[in-house]
Amino acid sequence: MKILKYVIVTLLLGSSFTSCFDDNDDVPGLSGVVEINDFIWKGMNTFYLYKTDVNDLANDRFSSNQEYTDFLSGFSSPEAIFAALRTQEVDAASGVDVDEFSFLVDDFVALEQAFDGITRNNGMEFGLVRYPNDASNVFGYVRYVLPGTDAETKGIQRGDVFNTIDGTQITDQNFSTLLNPDTYTIGLATFDGDNVTPTGTSVSLTKVQYTENPVFISSTIDVGGNPVGYLMYNGFTGDFDEQLNNAFGQLAADNVTDLILDLRYNGGGSVTSAIDLASMITGQFNGQIFSTEEWNEDRQEQFGGTNLFDNTIRTGAGINSLNLTRLYVLTSRSSASASELLINGLDPYINVIQVGTTTRGKFQASITLYDSDNFGRNGANPGHTYAMQPLVLRSLNSVGFTDYFGGFTPEIELAEDFSNLGTLGDPNEPLLKAAIDNILGNRINTNAKSLTLETIGESKMKLPNYQRMYKTIDNDTKE
Repeated sequence: MKILKYVIVTLLLGSSFTSCFDDNDDVPGLSGVVEINDFIWKGMNTFYLYKTDVNDLANDRFSSNQEYTDFLSGFSSPEAIFAALRTQEVDAASGVDVDEFSFLVDDFVALEQAFDGITRNNGMEFGLVRYPNDASNVFGYVRYVLPGTDAETKGIQRGDVFNTIDGTQITDQNFSTLLNPDTYTIGLATFDGDNVTPTGTSVSLTKVQYTENPVFISSTIDVGGNPVGYLMYNGFTGDFDEQLNNAFGQLAADNVTDLILDLRYNGGGSVTSAIDLASMITGQFNGQIFSTEEWNEDRQEQFGGTNLFDNTIRTGAGINSLNLTRLYVLTSRSSASASELLINGLDPYINVIQVGTTTRGKFQASITLYDSDNFGRNGANPGHTYAMQPLVLRSLNSVGFTDYFGGFTPEIELAEDFSNLGTLGDPNEPLLKAAIDNILGNRINTNAKSLTLETIGESKMKLPNYQRMYKTIDNDTKE
């Protein structure tokens, strides 16, 4: 049986807690920040993947309750102690921080909604890049527009460029603040590959609560007389696994001979959805190892193990499989976590041909920890809504490959041309065309010039689950 949402960790910590002091629920005087700090330390001590790198998380760190209480009192906020308990190690090969992705939230309801694809959204999904001739200035480009949103109503389209918000030039210092309000006005512009030129037109956009279906496009294209599937999938959102499986049912009915999977804007999500997607693409490897998980040494025996290719989604419905031996994946720097898990897990089994630019480089997964006796949602402390999402495991594929801090480099390197993005799903859209040309054996033209424009943000960057990969577990099931 697969669990639908979030983490329910049924550990009997009263008897198995590994530190040498008593449970502090019986210690008087813990309240407010100190009480929350206590939850954070215990959760990190129990589950954090890089626990051995942090001396203050050692099981024998404190010799008495008072020493522990004094330690907790030394941090003025939950954010401060959480930051102090994360590893500061840097990967020697890539220069990347080992832990870029553990995070703490002060509103776990918003986190849960984000996992379900529910956000406040005006429908304009965008990227932000630096000007080619002025690195401090920034312009936005529209990646896609969500159906039934204000952006769609106002006529915003993929490829639209904007360089001001409420009349203020977007810069690398102000973009986060300018884009935060529920309502703002964008100033439209054009970009010719060298210059950003305002058009004088502005559009006001308003965010409302919205649930995004990550199965954005699913179609079958005639390629040299053969049916080729194209699927744009923008998030591994468990609540939409049925829609994903239905899309594969149609692709199977169309007898597609190849699949082009568009993950260029997919920042990740549920591990289970990634396993099921891999099983939809293939089908011939049911029961074989998709990935292996490594937890910290205290949790490895309890939770470590393998994830297998399967034949049902979490609802129990049978998986619609294509039985392919080759997959084209379209990627960018925004392709992260579960997107990379899919690539890595499939690589030992089938020919995965990556088209686009290098992925983010995230192979670790997290779980949600609440302030309760077993870190589950039930019984969570009613005095606050803090929760944390620490990295708890690293993923290896069936031949042991992991630690890809630098991301995956494509076989066919091709960046999006912000002056000519093309229409998603159209065979002439540059990244899709490159994959089609490879299928046909045609020569592929690259656009090295676009590689020099640095992306500094995107519309989903402020979501609590941005570029995260997460699992759901309890005492006898794991997601």
